[in-house]
Amino acid sequence: MENNTNFNFMLFENLGYIRYALFILGFVLYFSIIFFNVLIMLAVFLERTLHQPMYILISCLSMNSLFGTAGFFPRVLSDLLSETHSISREACFFQSFVIFTYAANEFSILMIMAFDRFAAICKPLHYHSIVRPRFLACVIVTNLTFPMILLGVAGLLTTKLRMCGNKLFKVYCHSYEIVKLSCDNIAINNAFGLFILIITTIIPLSLISFSYVKIIIICQRSSAQFKGKAFQTCIPHIVVLLNFTIAVICDTTLSRVVNLQIPVGLSVFLSLEFLIIPPILNPLIYAFNLPDIRKKMISLIKPFR
Repeated sequence: MENNTNFNFMLFENLGYIRYALFILGFVLYFSIIFFNVLIMLAVFLERTLHQPMYILISCLSMNSLFGTAGFFPRVLSDLLSETHSISREACFFQSFVIFTYAANEFSILMIMAFDRFAAICKPLHYHSIVRPRFLACVIVTNLTFPMILLGVAGLLTTKLRMCGNKLFKVYCHSYEIVKLSCDNIAINNAFGLFILIITTIIPLSLISFSYVKIIIICQRSSAQFKGKAFQTCIPHIVVLLNFTIAVICDTTLSRVVNLQIPVGLSVFLSLEFLIIPPILNPLIYAFNLPDIRKKMISLIKPFR
């Protein structure tokens, strides 16, 4: 098969009139994601008291949600209304790069958040000397750039493969599903993919776990007031982390385990969970649990009521 062949999304076939209901649902969801995440970003940007590392990182999380969903929703919404469901190789590789960069960035930001909470709770007297603005900026840029470089290299390796098929049983371009269509030896791609998984997921999760274990140990030795304040700022991060980690595990399991027998609808939802649930749930979690952000968001909405 020629390498300039388009890929076809097979799961859009035979949807019938349900495609219009899915389009409306997807459009409302995407609008809500944009609205709430932009609101979070504006709240942090406009309120001087929120110009602190924790809130800046929350706005980075919202920015990343907008980045990832921009690579998914416009394309899937157009496919729901289209009679043809093909995508060029170049566009497919680019969509895959955007979506998986979003996933890697999410873990990177959550790792920096865990370090910030570790420094604030375990070393409060030295917090401002550790988490300085320049240091925070360097850490954010480094942790977001490095995964992009790795995923860019992985994408280049994939473009060199000769494809023996063009049917994707996904509603978006999934890098591992593309690699499985190749008739070349994919050992290098698999090895590099495992390396990326370790760098972008396993190592961040290990460092996050270490940070929160140390925080829990410190809290057990502290007063009830200190413990309550610490948990108030940490619990939203932990909920966001668990939600995203479970969603990524679901997607990875569905791609890697071939003989997993589950209904198609459930399979599609589980494979999309990391793209649709965290971007809408994260801003709501922070809005409900952090009063400073909630107050500013309400003040921004009030003029339009």
